[in-house]
Amino acid sequence: MNIGDSIRHGTKWLLAGSVGSRALNFGFGIVLARILVPADFGMLVTIGIFTGIVGFFAAGGMGRALVQAKEVKPADYDVVFTTQLTICVLIYLGFFAVAPWFSAWFNDPLYQPLLRLSALSFLIRPFLMAPQAYLMREMRFKQLSVFRIVSMTVSSCSSIAMALLGWGPFSLVFGGIAGSFTTLVLLRFVVQWRPRVHWDGATAKRLGSYGVMFSANEIIRYAKAQTANLLISRTLGASLVGLYNKAESLSGMPRAIILGSVEQAVFRGMASVQDDKDLSKYMFLRTITLVAVYTMPVYVGLWWLADPFIIAVYGQKWSLAAEPLRIFSITGMLLVAGTAGQLVEAQRRLGRELLLNVETGVVLVVSCFIGLKWGIVGVAWGMVVTRLYNNVRMYQLAKSIVDATYRDLVLALRSAYALNSILFGVLYGADRLGLGPYRQSHPGLYVLGMAAIGAGTYAVLFLTSQFPELRGEVSRWKKVIRAAAG
Repeated sequence: MNIGDSIRHGTKWLLAGSVGSRALNFGFGIVLARILVPADFGMLVTIGIFTGIVGFFAAGGMGRALVQAKEVKPADYDVVFTTQLTICVLIYLGFFAVAPWFSAWFNDPLYQPLLRLSALSFLIRPFLMAPQAYLMREMRFKQLSVFRIVSMTVSSCSSIAMALLGWGPFSLVFGGIAGSFTTLVLLRFVVQWRPRVHWDGATAKRLGSYGVMFSANEIIRYAKAQTANLLISRTLGASLVGLYNKAESLSGMPRAIILGSVEQAVFRGMASVQDDKDLSKYMFLRTITLVAVYTMPVYVGLWWLADPFIIAVYGQKWSLAAEPLRIFSITGMLLVAGTAGQLVEAQRRLGRELLLNVETGVVLVVSCFIGLKWGIVGVAWGMVVTRLYNNVRMYQLAKSIVDATYRDLVLALRSAYALNSILFGVLYGADRLGLGPYRQSHPGLYVLGMAAIGAGTYAVLFLTSQFPELRGEVSRWKKVIRAAAG
């Protein structure tokens, strides 16, 4: 199987796993949102800001280094496990000690036991990272996808059961721990590697040189993603951070399903051909095209459906999340930075990416701080400005590595923008000429009607498109449809 077929096969499984797990997460999330209140989610988001950023120190980027490396030895996995186990034990002890001060800082005693319980996840991580890196390196994405769905199901069912028993935000933490243990058990049966304490300074240095730079970039990216949550939590309270986070997580779901699935397979593919500039450039631009074509229509739909969707699905208590969700849908037009990041990392240009992430972080802090004056709506606009800036700068970095041009980007995105411009016009007509009155009176009916019209329209546009860059993709879908039709 050549590299293109390997990436396509891996992406199919990753996409299936991502769609399945996200669908489950979405469905279970609705149930939890009906049981719990925004403040419960807001407290967990606040804790996650700190446990998440420390989590990058726990990994040290060495798992990613195992995937990126041209060659690895069995002992390399043991060195990574030993390093991470040592770091994670220290991290857990640190969180346990600072929990009282953390609780006092946010003026809520509930944060102390919540933080200590959440930190238990660090003691599980070392046993997960090495076997997961092994499966990714071998491009065994089928197993990873199945494990992800099973783990999500166990985690969500556990959270719902505990929420019904009145455990509030603790139900979300216990659910996450249950999911991690499930993944651990599943990995035990399919990966031959077993935990073994082993240290080798040369191996640690070799993997760490890449891993440290990768982690530094991930920390800055994560800090940027959590800046808004922290500002809102400290100034506006847990309820509003829960509402804001709901909008942001929903808007990120389409991008995570499509781009997140593609990135893992594409990164491994780009890493394996990192010395071939022409092939790397082709993979880079081709990925941008396909991600945009498949993801952008969902954001066009979100623009029209944000208000009725939030009310119909989550209930009136979540209605303030609707406007930020609609604003975030604009970021669906900006789908370059993620793929550019995969190229930069595969080419080991992490130092330049680090500087760019710091630069974008400054833009983010300024934008969100200004936007805070208008509440969560203003912060959402600040995030849109930042993501626009980040996409432009990341493409500039990526194109300098593989000698791409702005014309290449225009050609890569032209089909997506053309098809989705027509889709937007059709939905505008449907809203104005027929379904508009149902937006307020029957939001659920409005969502179903607009979604059906949008999906049908886009399917026809895609299957009849004449863009050369989509010819192969359209042909494959027509074969699937003919086979399904018998």
